[in-house]
Amino acid sequence: MCRGDDANCPHFEEHYKTFREDLDHERRGFLRSSFAAAGGLAAIGAGGLSLVTPELARASAKRQPTTRSSHYLPANSDTVHWGYFSKTLKPQVEVESGDIITIETLTHHAGDDLERMVQGDEGAESVYLWTKDEKGVDRRGAGPTDPAVYKKGSGEGQGVHILTGPVYVRGAEPGDVLEVRIIDCTPRPCANPEFTGKAYGSNAAANWGFHYNDFLDGNTREVITIYELDLVSGNNWAEAVYNFKWVPQVDPYGVEHKTIDYPGVPVDHSTTTRNYDVLKGVRLPIRPHFGTLGLAPAEADYVDTIPPNYTGGNIDNWRIGKGAVMYYPVSVDGALLSVGDPHASQGDSELCGTAIECSLTGTFQLILHKKEDLAGTPLEQLNYPMLETKDDWLVHGFSFANYLEELGPNAQSDIYSKSSVDLALRDAFHKMRHFLMTTKGLTEDEAISLITIGCDFGITQVVDGNWGVHAIVKKDIFSGMA
Repeated sequence: MCRGDDANCPHFEEHYKTFREDLDHERRGFLRSSFAAAGGLAAIGAGGLSLVTPELARASAKRQPTTRSSHYLPANSDTVHWGYFSKTLKPQVEVESGDIITIETLTHHAGDDLERMVQGDEGAESVYLWTKDEKGVDRRGAGPTDPAVYKKGSGEGQGVHILTGPVYVRGAEPGDVLEVRIIDCTPRPCANPEFTGKAYGSNAAANWGFHYNDFLDGNTREVITIYELDLVSGNNWAEAVYNFKWVPQVDPYGVEHKTIDYPGVPVDHSTTTRNYDVLKGVRLPIRPHFGTLGLAPAEADYVDTIPPNYTGGNIDNWRIGKGAVMYYPVSVDGALLSVGDPHASQGDSELCGTAIECSLTGTFQLILHKKEDLAGTPLEQLNYPMLETKDDWLVHGFSFANYLEELGPNAQSDIYSKSSVDLALRDAFHKMRHFLMTTKGLTEDEAISLITIGCDFGITQVVDGNWGVHAIVKKDIFSGMA
């Protein structure tokens, strides 16, 4: 039966409208469910306003196979890459446009409490395996892998996120746009029988946090807080279990880590002091989302996962969760989608350096929009990651829209010293102006007025090298347009 995906159906437009309405209904139901994040997870297509017009949907549907497939991609040492995007990676799975894929993702902070976040979990154990003789995933970051060169470990931690994938989308080519619909997003249950029915995450107030050189006592410290989610009770909040100060840790290869400077270092809690009297009575609403979701860029073979870029990546926007849709410009053949950096909750700015880093499983539908079909549509000139929800359109501004291109051969090191909120705000303004002028036909003067009185700007994050500011415009502003 056509669900708005069979271009040959004589009732295509009616079915496409029904499909959008069904998504709206499903997302509203989710907002009432146990893992809803108030205001954060919504559906697309309110009032028929969507970046994908019925005409574009019909054109894209014509290119899809007559039958749709579902795929499952687990997270283990064979299916993840740690700390980098790469156009050179062999795809873990190939899909057709329109296919649905469920992808497991693991947090790169599970080493902060192996007992709660790794033990008993076969996939996580294979990824986090690290003894003096063996390392489940050796390379962690886009840096050097030669032991004669690196000091902290293979990849040097120049990129930290565990990414599952990549997923190859058949037919995707540079100039196309990939629509990623986030159908579901759920916490990964703890596999340790001692903590059945729970899920756990770690929030590290780390050395890369915005706060780090601004402590009241003038000192510096890194403090990790472990949070618990009760998956059985249906509570939609997380509560702190304990916190501890980071003390120098020696990894299984004998390297000392005085700060959190290399991902996945197993914390030996015989060396820490755990404080269980923390944040008593505080219930933090959860809003599960993916901090890092995006496509492989074309500019380099190995790209640090920390700074976000024009193909997405580590955007760290808590709105990229269930019910949201992301649009990404395709830069390489196959698009090469990877997903990771799962979060149970995060506030705008991610000020201390991390969210509640918590393993999640996501289900996605991938829709390919070909370059030749984009002319005259809202996606025609899309060259940045765009977020759509039921009620809003949201553009992501960065200090540098494409830092790999703008900063030259040393971009992956220079970006960390060149970012500012001012630059990110200007980029968000430029993108929102472009969006309003190209998709809504406004003049520049009209766009500037509307941006000032009708758009909300927020600090997405100030910790990812390439800092982020987002701009939000409500769809219903345009409900009176013909």
